[in-house]
Amino acid sequence: MVGMADHAMGDMGHDSIMSLHMQMTPLRRATQADSTRALALVAELRQAIAKYKDVSVAERDGFKMFLPNVKNQRVYHFTNSRNAVKEAFRFDPDQPTSLLYKRGADGQLMLIGAMYTMPKRAGLDKLDERVPLGIAQWHRHVNWCLPKRGEAERWMERKDGRAVFGPESPIATQAACDAVGGDFHESLFGWMIHANVFAGEDLGKIFGDEHEHKG
Repeated sequence: MVGMADHAMGDMGHDSIMSLHMQMTPLRRATQADSTRALALVAELRQAIAKYKDVSVAERDGFKMFLPNVKNQRVYHFTNSRNAVKEAFRFDPDQPTSLLYKRGADGQLMLIGAMYTMPKRAGLDKLDERVPLGIAQWHRHVNWCLPKRGEAERWMERKDGRAVFGPESPIATQAACDAVGGDFHESLFGWMIHANVFAGEDLGKIFGDEHEHKG
C-alpha cells in the first residue's frame, strides 16, 4: 500500500486530490550546518546503495517491484517490507524501505535513489536528526478511506469518474467515508522521504521530488 500511495501521488502531481491526502513537514530556513550535514548524508547514502544499480542484486536482497505489470511507471518502487519494519527503530543507509528507479532510453532500469521511512509518531526533531528539515521535507499519506476488511473487491468502485477508495479518492473525512461504508484512517503510514542521490549534486534536486511543495 505504501507503493500504491507514492505511485498514485506521483501520477497526480499537485492537484487538489493530492492535497487532501498528503501532509508535508513545515519548511525551515536552511543553515550552513544543515547543508554540511545533508551533503555528508548524501555521500553516505550514495555509497550504501550503489550496489543496487544492478536490479538483480536488489531482487536478491529482497526488494520487490511494486506493480510489476504496469510497464510505464514514472518512478519504479522496489520495496523491502522487512526493511520498512526495521526503519522504525534505526536509520541504516544500507537498508532503505524502497529503492527508486527510472527507465532509461535504452529500456533499462536506472537507480536514482531510495526512500526511507520513520514511524508516524515521530516528531519533527527526530525527523530532523535523520535528514535536516531546512534541506528536505518529509511527507506522509493521510485521510484515506479504505474498503472494510473482507471487501477487497470494492477497491475498483468509482463515482463521478473518481475512485471511491484510496489515494485517488476525493473522500478525506470520517463522515464521508462512513457514508460509503468505508474504513477511515487519519494517518495510514509513517513519514517518508525520497533521497534521489544519483540526481546530481544539487541538494534541491536530490531531496526534491513530486511530493515537494514550496510556499
